Amino acid sequence: MSKVEDFLTADEELSIIDAIREAEKNTSGEIRVHIERDTEVDAFDRAMEVFHLLKMDNTKLQNGVLIYVAVAARTFVIYGDKGINDVVPENFWDSTKNVMQSHFKANRFKQGLIDGILKAGEQLQTHFPWLHGDKNELPDEISKG
Repeated sequence: MSKVEDFLTADEELSIIDAIREAEKNTSGEIRVHIERDTEVDAFDRAMEVFHLLKMDNTKLQNGVLIYVAVAARTFVIYGDKGINDVVPENFWDSTKNVMQSHFKANRFKQGLIDGILKAGEQLQTHFPWLHGDKNELPDEISKG
């Protein structure tokens, strides 16, 4: 599978958007998913570029999280903004990464993304709980490159 269009069905995309909304109910953190066919550069470096292109570095508390997937390269990155990285331990995203990786290895991409999103939301809730008046600062839709 090398095309972004073949990675998820329209119904699967809707399920992922629902998971983002569910995860963000209890945290002021912002979660986005970006899927593209491949990357010409290191996946982490590309995730940082996409993070900036999606203006995820403009959140009030610097608590945006990008789940970046390069389909043909069979790789993904979980990238958190400075506000998150300043307050969490170094291995903060490992449990989320491990959950996603086990699903991805079994070609359960939708479930891997959903479980990763929900796990990220749980983890963000500890450091960035939802407070009255919090606004959804970023779109919940999946972006594609």
